[in-house]
Amino acid sequence: MASPSGSGAVSARSASPANDPIVRNALRYTISAREYALLHKYVISKSRALKKRAPTVDSVTKMMDGPGPNDKASQGSGKGKTGKRRVSVVPTEGGGKTVQGGNTGGADTYNTKAIRHSIRVFVATGALLKLWDIVQARVLAKKQDPATAKQQKQPLHKSPTLRLSLSLSTILLMYRLLFRFFARLRAHLLDPTAAPFRIRNPRTAGTLTSPYAPAVGASLAGLALGIYPSQHLRVSITLFALFRALEFGWNCAEENGMIWGWEKGVNGRPDKLRTRPSWWGSWMLQPFAFGQLLHAVVFDRDCFPKPFGNIIFDNSSAYLQPKPADYPSSLQWPGTWDIVDSLAQMARSNWPAFISPILYPNKEDTLPAALSSIAPLTSGAHPLINSLSCATLHPNDPSCTRTYLTFWLKSFPPITRLFLIVYSAMLLPRFKSLYHFPVSTLHSLIANGLRMSAFVTGAVSTAWASICFFQTWFPRTFLPTQRFFLGGFLAGFWAMLEKKRGRGVFLYTTKTSIDSLWKVGTKRRWWKAMKGGDVWVFVAALMLTGVVYERDRAAIKEAAWRKGISWARGEGFKDWSVDEEDLDGEKGEGFADEVDYHGKRD
Repeated sequence: MASPSGSGAVSARSASPANDPIVRNALRYTISAREYALLHKYVISKSRALKKRAPTVDSVTKMMDGPGPNDKASQGSGKGKTGKRRVSVVPTEGGGKTVQGGNTGGADTYNTKAIRHSIRVFVATGALLKLWDIVQARVLAKKQDPATAKQQKQPLHKSPTLRLSLSLSTILLMYRLLFRFFARLRAHLLDPTAAPFRIRNPRTAGTLTSPYAPAVGASLAGLALGIYPSQHLRVSITLFALFRALEFGWNCAEENGMIWGWEKGVNGRPDKLRTRPSWWGSWMLQPFAFGQLLHAVVFDRDCFPKPFGNIIFDNSSAYLQPKPADYPSSLQWPGTWDIVDSLAQMARSNWPAFISPILYPNKEDTLPAALSSIAPLTSGAHPLINSLSCATLHPNDPSCTRTYLTFWLKSFPPITRLFLIVYSAMLLPRFKSLYHFPVSTLHSLIANGLRMSAFVTGAVSTAWASICFFQTWFPRTFLPTQRFFLGGFLAGFWAMLEKKRGRGVFLYTTKTSIDSLWKVGTKRRWWKAMKGGDVWVFVAALMLTGVVYERDRAAIKEAAWRKGISWARGEGFKDWSVDEEDLDGEKGEGFADEVDYHGKRD
């Protein structure tokens, strides 16, 4: 006859939350043992009801990490309290480790952590997108266009928010699983027992045993970006990933002597890297980017980014004449885009000459019919003006030089004020430096604001002034439409003022220019857009990033990026290029016992 106490103990154990399979699965896929300990310390332990119902920290730790070495249940049988077979982590060739014997003793395996992190990415991105929609609708009071409103009325499975969250979380999950698969496959093929396979299939074995094979194979997870519908955001994500990958690749090639070469030492052998020229930098991208953007805003407005247009046109009152206060309201005054369209028409017409209506009041065809929208500007233009573009951009002043200086006087102060506010906001996270070093910090803030303001003002003013300059000095038929690209190219040289600190701005404008150029080429049928082409470019970007990280982690300059790539690979949020500790030491979140499953770290 069973004792009552024994049956009570069994029922107590079965009623324990940690033994409930639903609770166990919910815990292992939502939280780690370390995070549960913090949650228990600061939240659960404060409430008697929660403390009574929730499992203890020790039970969750054993459930996640497996029983300890002194646990009797794990001795002899090779099984822990979870009933899963323990595994042995054995060293492989090159000092690494691999997993043999099946599953780990605890429930917090590599796959569990991968699923947990992908679920968190899904929830976090969905919440952030919903929050952004609320901010746009209520705080910013942004009016939705009919297309956006139609998207929000779509079914749940077609919602862009849901599909973007699902896409990003699937990319993370598949990247980790594929990386581990190819890493384990490489480790098995490097094992001496796989020597016959390597001899029979040298090319296949050479490919699969390459130190870059896991990174290349895992990059196929980028195909999950196709879950998100083909919209501008998907293209922006692809361009961002591509530019970062190209930057990492350039750094790797430069630091390994593939760009500038090596200096020979006394013995005639390469001794040290050649220094990069002082004039070289990302600022050299700006002439091409600005040239393309200026040409696009004139001839392909639908392919031009609106934020750039707002920056340019809102600070160009010297060239875009506002409507006079005494101008009759019944008459139409040319707007910004009317003036831009008229400049495009002038270029297509080989820049016709200006005939002043003041000097020739009886002449009827002083202005071509296609340019009738700018008649209010040219009808009262100064008689000394000779070019039609000058009569459109600065009709009240015949001097292009004086107009150029007026632009600087009107635009430089407000642009400087804007950038000083931006840089001041960026200084808030570094408040300690302002407290300890107030003079140097303020000096740096003001200097950065002035340089960036001079760069923007100089670039915009040069773009406008080049129109008048080229019509004055160039023949009418010489590069009539390409002048805008040339003017933007000259405007881009103002980037030299910020060549040391403007790298982020330069890369952003270049990405925007490439996006605009792709749209222009597709519109004019210079090339044919491949369906899903942006997804394959994203896969290539992931591949290049993974290869560079495996080849030279120091080529990725930002520590946050190195930690993020390590986390995406399932190696913990840790900067391995700085701290290559033994894998038996501390392991960050996302680490499992089999983390170095791919053998040696090449």
